[in-house]
Amino acid sequence: MTANYLIGLREGLEATLIVVLLMAYLAKSGRSHLLPKLWVGVGIAVAASIGFGALLSFGPRGLTFEAQEAIGGSLSVMAVGLVTWMVFWMARTARTLGSDLRSQVDLKAGGSGWGLAVVGAVAVGREGLETALFLWAAAQSAGSSTTPLIGALLGIGTAVALGALLHRGVLKINLGKFFTWSGAALIVIAGGVLAYAIHDFQEAGILPGLHSLAFDVSAAVPPSSWYGTLLKGTLNFSPATTWLEGAAWLLYVPPVMFFYLRSNRRTPTAAATPRPVRAAVGS
Repeated sequence: MTANYLIGLREGLEATLIVVLLMAYLAKSGRSHLLPKLWVGVGIAVAASIGFGALLSFGPRGLTFEAQEAIGGSLSVMAVGLVTWMVFWMARTARTLGSDLRSQVDLKAGGSGWGLAVVGAVAVGREGLETALFLWAAAQSAGSSTTPLIGALLGIGTAVALGALLHRGVLKINLGKFFTWSGAALIVIAGGVLAYAIHDFQEAGILPGLHSLAFDVSAAVPPSSWYGTLLKGTLNFSPATTWLEGAAWLLYVPPVMFFYLRSNRRTPTAAATPRPVRAAVGS
């Protein structure tokens, strides 16, 4: 649940901050009458994300076991790719996010203002679709759909509450550090999802080595134990890991983490607080 809470919190906070920036700029520029159209776009994005998640959950049913595993592995690899792109994108563009959104609002708010609904739908929908896909992949690797969903909903709920407090100026958070360290945590989580994708491909017969184990610590870390469940839920750790699964994790996590942390050192994300957000939006 912890890993999915982090996914929901980070992705939800990204989407919430985008909405907060748009709301603040509309209010500051005297276009508060366009807020309902922004919320229409946000609502469409949320509905599309929920529909996408439902399609992922119920679509593969009725297929053969091998086909389900092949589809699951492919979608998990796609989820890892999207999350990797997302954390690097945030590290690169966080400092110009406000100005980019202002430019889009100025461009789309003319006429009837329905273009603003498109801005809201695209900005929030991107985060929502990424979240749905990655949560589905995490749920598959955890072998449960209920617990990951609860964790994610709690994370999204926390993000919405934090966004409301930020918008009202009640709360100050160093968002730069939050996104840096949560991004690093997501890279480790994504490594576990990638390893499980390899396991799916092995189950489907696409890759060999299903029974060739690099290590098996099931006796020391029983999957049913509380600490085994904790490691599985937070890091997608499997007590019985094949050589290909272990190789995939090692080929992904260390190099991606190195380049991610180096990217953050080169372009440090500005610490964001409620008042600077308002000032940046209105400048």
